[in-house]
Amino acid sequence: MALFFDQQWFDDRLQARGLTRDDVAAALGLSRPEIDEIWKDQREVTPNQVAMLARLLDAPAAEIVNRAGVATPSPSQPPAGDPALANRLADIDARLTRIERAIADLQSLVLATRGN
Repeated sequence: MALFFDQQWFDDRLQARGLTRDDVAAALGLSRPEIDEIWKDQREVTPNQVAMLARLLDAPAAEIVNRAGVATPSPSQPPAGDPALANRLADIDARLTRIERAIADLQSLVLATRGN
């Protein structure tokens, strides 16, 4: 487990997926300064944020936890004996990701139209 937030690893993953820290901010519902605090290891990552980063970066949650610093908690897992619940939660997570991206896109459009 990393002692500090592994900026290089996260930046490399973002670049490989064609994403930026602004995309992370939109996905996590945080401001860019709040994302910068995470990258500087001045702000803790929550279990929900770990799960979102795992989806965004296409990496296992355990890898996100290991790279995000010693105090980063793992997201809770659904009960192992209930595949229907696990599938339902995965569907909800996917829908939530799509909704968050749509909101971020709408915010970008609104900001772009204000500039005209």
